Amino acid sequence: MATATMNATRQEKDSIGFKEVPANAYYGVQTARAVENYPISGMRAHPTLIRAIGLVKQAAAEANKSLELVDERRANAIIQAAQEVAEGKWNKEFVVDVFQAGAGVSFHMNSNEVIANRATELMGGKLGEYTVHPNDHVNYGQSTNDVFPTSMRLATLLELEKLYLALDALAASLEKKAKEFHDVMKSGRTHMQDAVPIRLGQEFAAYAVSVRKAIESIKQNSSELRELGLGGSAVGTGINTHPDYRERAIANLARLSGQKLVPAKDMRWAMQSNSAMAAVSSALRNLALEIIRISNDLRLLSSGPNTGFAEINLPGLQPGSSIMPGKINPVMPELAAMVCFQVIGNDVAVAMAVQAGQLELNVMMPTMSYSVLQSITILSNMLQVFNEKCVAGLTANQKRCEFYAQSTVSLATALNPYIGYAKAAEIVKESVATGRSIIDIAREKKLLTENEIAEILDPVNMTEPQVPKEAAKHREEIKKK
Repeated sequence: MATATMNATRQEKDSIGFKEVPANAYYGVQTARAVENYPISGMRAHPTLIRAIGLVKQAAAEANKSLELVDERRANAIIQAAQEVAEGKWNKEFVVDVFQAGAGVSFHMNSNEVIANRATELMGGKLGEYTVHPNDHVNYGQSTNDVFPTSMRLATLLELEKLYLALDALAASLEKKAKEFHDVMKSGRTHMQDAVPIRLGQEFAAYAVSVRKAIESIKQNSSELRELGLGGSAVGTGINTHPDYRERAIANLARLSGQKLVPAKDMRWAMQSNSAMAAVSSALRNLALEIIRISNDLRLLSSGPNTGFAEINLPGLQPGSSIMPGKINPVMPELAAMVCFQVIGNDVAVAMAVQAGQLELNVMMPTMSYSVLQSITILSNMLQVFNEKCVAGLTANQKRCEFYAQSTVSLATALNPYIGYAKAAEIVKESVATGRSIIDIAREKKLLTENEIAEILDPVNMTEPQVPKEAAKHREEIKKK
């Protein structure tokens, strides 16, 4: 009996003909066709895209109600059904694959049918009766061509709010580590070779700046997403829409979503161009490049424990080898890099989709939406665990750092103001050949006094701009000798 109920169907008709639809499904015939036509990835619409289109449909229904374009009873039912969609109550009814018909027609009709059936139910009807019709009522004054890009842009703005939280937390952790490691001296490295000393805290402060700048860039590059073409209808001319509909619908959407949204100055531009999606995707790619760089640094700085840099210690999260006992790997920096590789790949897909628009419409929006929203989601999730399970808990190996600070041959750079570049270079060669420290050789050759050595080795003098007190005078004396 249960099996029979599960397999029960109802018959619906569209412009192509009749088709069986699962009896208890809130979607309808056009969605059912799309499910059959696009068995591509098994992945369904991002929850935030579903939330966004629910908000768009609610905003449109409110506008149509106020303009008396849809009768009050139907409009109220649509508003409630769309609100439920926005709240995620019907996510399981959005069954169309993310790779589907161009422009997102199938996803849009999936939305219209779910809202229509739920609104019909709220009015006392049965699924499939369509007292509230998907096209005539739910979609009144709308087209996939203005609804989908509006939903895609709004979903991106909503999902970015989660990313900003994760990035702010990561930047704060890096800033905290910068203060914690302020007095830890270490060797800098350029070209992967010894360079002059630097504070470990200075390295981490720079990482924090990179993250802060990435936040600024994403916010700046996502600003055009706030310009909406809703009300443009099929080709941006506003056909079949009331003159006041556009302003009202977008004002409603801004109120419902909590986002600053404005009508695009040119609805045709909003239909033709998706440069706003390219811009935000590019900013996400740039963030990914920075996170890869930082994660690679953490892997280098924590390499070891006995045969690597071993300047910092990452939290040990899990055994790192099935054969080597006690091995602990830098799993969070590795994860960070892999997620960022995916984001970079998504940006390529977005770029190809954005340039593929033709005349009045870019039909490649489903892959834009999927790629950008996936990038934001996986970045947000990764950055949260990367911060909590790695950055927040890492510690400095101060003794190892200070050993490197004293051992770097580029410490000779600090001798330049005292003895000149040429003599400093000779000391470097001898240090490399003998393994003796730069300072020991300078001391043995009596090129420096103990007071001068103390001044040179002062951490402040090595890591901040300074005017050496006696350097110029001493250098002239050395030249005379």
